[in-house]
Amino acid sequence: MPTYVYQEILPDGSDGEAFEYIQSMSEEAIKLHPKTGNPVRKVFHAPNVSSKYTEGSTKNKLSDENVEKHGFTRYEKDKVTGRYNKTAGKDKRAPDVVDANQLKKMQQKGIL
Repeated sequence: MPTYVYQEILPDGSDGEAFEYIQSMSEEAIKLHPKTGNPVRKVFHAPNVSSKYTEGSTKNKLSDENVEKHGFTRYEKDKVTGRYNKTAGKDKRAPDVVDANQLKKMQQKGIL
């Protein structure tokens, strides 16, 4: 269920406590503070929707062009042979094809 923010209105007309209230979307907005009984108003604000880690954003960051632009090398495993083929990267030290044991050795040496 969604969480809504309400602002308490004090008897002198000033703003009181702001609080969160969990309720169904089909319920009407509350009119009174649950503890004090003072009137309240619903506070509207932008929804918390993250676009930083969407599928499209991640796909763009991991594109071959972006990987190469930042100096990384990408290998993908061939399911038939078990070898790794270079799919992105311009580093001359990184071979085009390596097997799993060779890849581990390269990683330990700090080449990859």
